[in-house]
Amino acid sequence: MPTTLLSIRGVTKNFAEVEALKKIDLDIHSGEIVGLVGSNGAGKTTLLRLMAGVYKPSNGRVELSNGKPVEEMRQELGVVPESTGLYSRLTAWENIRYHSRMHGVNDAVAWARTEKFAEHLGMKENLSRHTKGFSRGMKQKTALLRALAHGPNILLLDEPTAGLDITSARTVRALVRQLRDEGGTVIYSTHQLAEAQQVCDRIVIIHNGEIRADGSPSELLSSTGTSSLEDAYVSLTLDQARPRQEEADKESALSSWWRRLFTPRTPATTMEVFENE
Repeated sequence: MPTTLLSIRGVTKNFAEVEALKKIDLDIHSGEIVGLVGSNGAGKTTLLRLMAGVYKPSNGRVELSNGKPVEEMRQELGVVPESTGLYSRLTAWENIRYHSRMHGVNDAVAWARTEKFAEHLGMKENLSRHTKGFSRGMKQKTALLRALAHGPNILLLDEPTAGLDITSARTVRALVRQLRDEGGTVIYSTHQLAEAQQVCDRIVIIHNGEIRADGSPSELLSSTGTSSLEDAYVSLTLDQARPRQEEADKESALSSWWRRLFTPRTPATTMEVFENE
């Protein structure tokens, strides 16, 4: 029976009046790639941030196998956010080393792991370069190396191939599968069903803050009586998708005042100006 590394029980997350996630129950087991699949605004990134300990749940709990909350055990996790957050004035290795030292990992160990994975990503020759001039793909690969350097038990990836060229995306997916084959555990957030089918052992479909399905690709097809994952997804998400959280947030009084102050007047008002001249 697989070992449960991360347990999510009864988790709800609210932002003001918006319920971003609703009573989520989910277990992440060792040695699997779990795909979080959903449209923009479905709740994927919110769930990832809860798993990473960046957010605390409004209700429920997110715990590691030792029973401790994830925010107390972040060294167990490697996180690659959609925005890489690299320091442009540092080299790729300096970014990685800084992150590893924060996790208490000495430079020799971090370098050995970085060198190993950089070889697979075709990044070994670029580790001494400043990240300021890096392409999107090189930044994403550096962020992936940074997340792996301290030897995490669980790797959290938020849209890891978004904006990458075909070759870079294939390289990232190949590394993710290699990590799984070596016993690693990966949570892979994407809105691309085809990509999830290529990479993931298990797919969790999230829609409007709820888990609509959880299983292998073949199990999802069987449970929905469909012949393709696209048809399965559509059958599970017939209700209209909500907007992204930031679109639903209310505008603050200060933001509203600032916008009115610097927004040009309407065309009709502009015409009145010309008529009065």
